[in-house]
This record gives sequence, structure tokens and C-alpha cells, in this order.
Amino acid sequence: MTDWKRVFIYGSLGAAAFLLITGRRPAGGVLAGVGLAALASEYPEQIERLWRDAPEYLDKGTRVINTVAAFVERLAEQRTLRGTSTYAM
Repeated sequence: MTDWKRVFIYGSLGAAAFLLITGRRPAGGVLAGVGLAALASEYPEQIERLWRDAPEYLDKGTRVINTVAAFVERLAEQRTLRGTSTYAM
């Protein structure tokens, strides 16, 4: 990849992250799309593999989120059983 493409991709993704953090979502989304499109044009095989494996990644992410949610739910139940104090035994 040439230097100008690398600067273009990193610059647009960095600017998108900044805009998303500062609350300007439409502009951040557009810049993120531009940066990802430039990245996809440079590495089409990897993007195709990522797209093909996306259901597996989503399944793993869903399992992690469900595990964390169950843990937080159990923690909340224990706190209600013990009272509202964090230090109660």
C-alpha cells in the first residue's frame, strides 16, 4: 500500500472516531464509510473472508454478551438479597 493511501485510510478513520466521540454521528459515519471503502479496495480478499466469517463472529459476540449479562444479573440479585450496601455480608 502506498503512503498516501495509508494516510488517507488512517486519517479518515481517525477523524470518524473523533466525530463519533464528539457526537457528530452523521459526519462520523460518512468518514468511517469512506475509510472502510478505501481499505476494502486495497484488501478485497480479506474483506471477503471477513464477510464470509461474520456470522461466526456475531455468534461468539452474542455468547460473550449473554454471559456478561447473566453475570451482572446474578450480581444484582445477590445485592438485593444482601441489601443495598456494597459492604454488607
